Amino acid sequence: MTDIPLKLFNSLTRQLEVFQPVHPGEARVYTCGPTVYNYPHIGNMRAYVFADVLGRTLSFKGYDLTHVINITDVGHLTDDADAGEDKMEKMAAQRAQSIWDIARHYTEAYWADIKALNIRQPARWTIATEYVPAMIDFAKGIAERHCYELDSGLYFDVSTVADYGRLARAHTDEGEGRIETVEGKRNAADFAIWRKTPPGETRQMEWDSPWGRGAPGWHLECSVMSGAVLGFPFDIHTGGIDHREIHHPNEIAQNQAHCCTNGLDVAANSGANIWMHNNFLVERSGKMSKSAGEFLRLQLLIDKGYHPLAYRMLCLQAHYRSELEFSWEGLGAALVRLKRLVMAVEALKTRHAELVSASIAPSDTATGEKFAPFLERFGGAVSDDLNTAIALTALEEVIAIKKVDAGDKLAVIAAMDTILGLDLLTLTRADLRIRPKVATITEAEIDATLALRKEARAAKDFATSDRLRDELAAQGVEVMDGDSLGWDWKLGE
Repeated sequence: MTDIPLKLFNSLTRQLEVFQPVHPGEARVYTCGPTVYNYPHIGNMRAYVFADVLGRTLSFKGYDLTHVINITDVGHLTDDADAGEDKMEKMAAQRAQSIWDIARHYTEAYWADIKALNIRQPARWTIATEYVPAMIDFAKGIAERHCYELDSGLYFDVSTVADYGRLARAHTDEGEGRIETVEGKRNAADFAIWRKTPPGETRQMEWDSPWGRGAPGWHLECSVMSGAVLGFPFDIHTGGIDHREIHHPNEIAQNQAHCCTNGLDVAANSGANIWMHNNFLVERSGKMSKSAGEFLRLQLLIDKGYHPLAYRMLCLQAHYRSELEFSWEGLGAALVRLKRLVMAVEALKTRHAELVSASIAPSDTATGEKFAPFLERFGGAVSDDLNTAIALTALEEVIAIKKVDAGDKLAVIAAMDTILGLDLLTLTRADLRIRPKVATITEAEIDATLALRKEARAAKDFATSDRLRDELAAQGVEVMDGDSLGWDWKLGE
């Protein structure tokens, strides 16, 4: 699997490219992280599942991975194109809390979701407020040739760099629909590098600069943090497809101004050799929006009885560049698929332990040859722009193979799960039994009812047995006769 060339779709060139590291043996990756003014919704988290699969694949292929994810705790406005209020300041005012407390709370909530989805820790979390002095220095370095000052702040003149907007295909695709007019701007697409605090106002987060007291622009932050930690050019920059229209083109313009002003026919001039974007998670009821009260965050899925890795499975079932529709039925199906994998691995582990304790030799010396086609298919899938949907079917085909050594099969599954990240060798079916928040019956009460039902069945009192089963079903408990687990929560929206 490791010797198949890794091909990735580069949003800048709109084509598949074989990964060629800037530094031999290394892979340097930057992922746009969250603005920590609220909980992330599950659509936000799809970007980090995708970036995690990318990082796992690079590690599996032997690259020394340096993965950076930023935390935006200042500077991101309510509109991506320099309009509206600062998201952090707005939430702090609404909650009557310190902006620092807001940032800390939602950063920790985001990190909890990262852990729940079995997303690996990056090499570095970069916190925007810790890099403000570096941002001011960066802006000073490009201001004379590329920026101009207005009453509201320092603006970047996009006409000073070549090929502005190529990533977004601004003139051939959707256009610059979200850019709002600011009086005095030379070009509609010009954007703020530094935003001055308006006269008579005081922000909770503001710093002195050559352009007045204020705060950095959101786009500036990622250019500074990625360059500071990874160096320009680095290998891969990832983010959601919504960043492809404004945020990332503005990052690229800043990177060009900092490094050179040459065109984007040479990808390295953009700051990264490859730009990768995951597509949207779509939810038809409108609960994906953070303004929608009970919006779809990971904790809501858990509260309804779904293990968070069922959501990871849902993401893996689709290609990261495909739009993915969320539904409770789809999430339930993903959980069932995950359960089947976990059950199969548990059975293999039991069989392997029995064979080892009995000192029984492997049953098939040709085990490796049997697995080879499936390993090749799996490796080919993940090497073909991270096609996890096909990789999952290859994993399931391995699990279905008969008359092979259990230990060898477990080793193959473990290798595949190194990339998929479903935690199959440690996860148990009992782990997947998540108590819905609305459940009123306790596990002790369930076990007591099942004991009564067992007595009724032994006495051939099937009417009582059926009544007890129906009573449990009415409270969301599914009785599983003949199954060692005994019962499970019956899931529903």
